[in-house]
Amino acid sequence: MNPALRAKNQTGLGGVTNAIILKPQVSASDVKTKIENAFKRSAEIDAQHVKVETRDGGVILTGTVHSLVEKDEAERAAWAAPGVTRVDDRLMVTP
Repeated sequence: MNPALRAKNQTGLGGVTNAIILKPQVSASDVKTKIENAFKRSAEIDAQHVKVETRDGGVILTGTVHSLVEKDEAERAAWAAPGVTRVDDRLMVTP
């Protein structure tokens, strides 16, 4: 029997909450490569002017983009990479 179901039926117990968080195990270099490849595939992002740094699940984006749309797309691509827990978008818009 499922342990959570067994615990749920105990007298005086109001409920059971599962607080388990699974984090994918990916290397920083894999994350960086996936983000950079996503930039190259996107017609909205000029990948040559964006630098990606990865550290402990975090991503730092620096460099320049030509529009707010490009800036948003770069941040979206960074968040979409597996294992990313935070994005520090330091991109500058220079039309």
